Amino acid sequence: MPISDHIGGFIRPGFNPLLVPNAPTIGTATNGGAGTNGSIAFTAPSDVGGGAITSYEAVATDTVTGASFSATGTSTPISITGLILGQTYTVTVTAINAYGPSATSEASNSFETVKTTAVIYTMGNNGNSQLGDGTQTNRSSPVAVGALDTWNTGSGGYRYAFAIRENTLWGWGMSSNGQLGQGDTTEHSSPVQIGALTNWSSVTAGYSLGVAVKTDGTLWSWGNSAPGGLGLGNTTAYSSPKQVGALTDWSTVSSSGNVTAAIKTDGTMWTWGQGYYGQLGLGNSTYYSSPKQVGSLTTWSKVSASWGHSVAIKTDGTLWSMGQNQHGQLGLSDTTNKSSPSQVGALTTWVEAAAGRYFSVAIKSDGTFWAWGQNQYGQLGQGNITYRSSPVQVGALTTWSTVTVGRANIASVKTDGTLWTWGYNNGGQLGDNSTTTRSSPVQVGSRTNWIRTMNQYNNTTIAI
Repeated sequence: MPISDHIGGFIRPGFNPLLVPNAPTIGTATNGGAGTNGSIAFTAPSDVGGGAITSYEAVATDTVTGASFSATGTSTPISITGLILGQTYTVTVTAINAYGPSATSEASNSFETVKTTAVIYTMGNNGNSQLGDGTQTNRSSPVAVGALDTWNTGSGGYRYAFAIRENTLWGWGMSSNGQLGQGDTTEHSSPVQIGALTNWSSVTAGYSLGVAVKTDGTLWSWGNSAPGGLGLGNTTAYSSPKQVGALTDWSTVSSSGNVTAAIKTDGTMWTWGQGYYGQLGLGNSTYYSSPKQVGSLTTWSKVSASWGHSVAIKTDGTLWSMGQNQHGQLGLSDTTNKSSPSQVGALTTWVEAAAGRYFSVAIKSDGTFWAWGQNQYGQLGQGNITYRSSPVQVGALTTWSTVTVGRANIASVKTDGTLWTWGYNNGGQLGDNSTTTRSSPVQVGSRTNWIRTMNQYNNTTIAI
């Protein structure tokens, strides 16, 4: 029986394990046809207990990062949206009737979402070829990066960017500190592959460095390490990837400026680099050149690091922040810096969060969008430039899906596949064919096939 039905030796009132249905038998779990949708087929259980089945719940769990996506339905198949293109998932299905959920849930074989066409588009400043379109021309509307069309994910730094396609790693733009990982400092105006390996899982860009996780759980970094942001125990710059320690349990990583934060598969959070404002969450303002664990909790799920502060989400859906807070970017209703994680409110419904230069944004499980902190360029999406020290909702819509931030701009994809941007727009990074700063969301073109945006820095926007 589910853990929640049997606590402290007492059976939940009204629960009878003989009346709940048996687990469904999963037949197939396949791509739903759009690259980020999964279609879960299964056979209803022969024994439904003491009452007819009222619904089914399907959960797809990313075998690399542990991220889960769920959906419910009343019949087979069930479609799950929001899956990361090219990742592998393990699926479970539970049947539910009036007496409760099935006592067990049977996992399917892992399946991989089909690598359908996925083109990277960029927009904004391009002084160092960071748009990857082979030029140094600023763009105020989306421009395709190269001719490849099987990209999975990526990240943008200060005048450079990374992307992953079929587990190969690529970079373009400025490389003055070797941040493109080519073994030199040569700038590239189009994507160049970093090495020949085909086991890269995720990548993040800082101010002038890269950090990535491989499919084997190892962590790698390269580029500038002046404050120890590479986590290699020194401040030496490297122009090709170097392994951070010898562990094989790294799950996700985020870097911005000279701060890096990562979560391991055991749910612990680790940080390193610049700690002047307490943004490493270690209770001090010390710089560290190798990973240090933040507290002892094993319930961290996601983290987003910025120059002076970081935001993180736990597995229970609570939201936490740490570091610099002069503009209220920690969301704690004050402007006091925090050198240890502090909870933002009491809600348990946060699913996405991102830290900008002096502001933060987040999405709740109900699809609402929230922002707080500095609002000099309208990046809080309130139609004004008023700063906020606690989360405020952006409009009234409940269809926001993914979000990433730049230095003072935001890009988000809705559940209908449309792309929206707002905030600072000096280089055309909002992609609305202008250089007008916007204090409310504006739609980028009319396409409805956007998958996700990528973390970025400076005045560039990247999306698939």
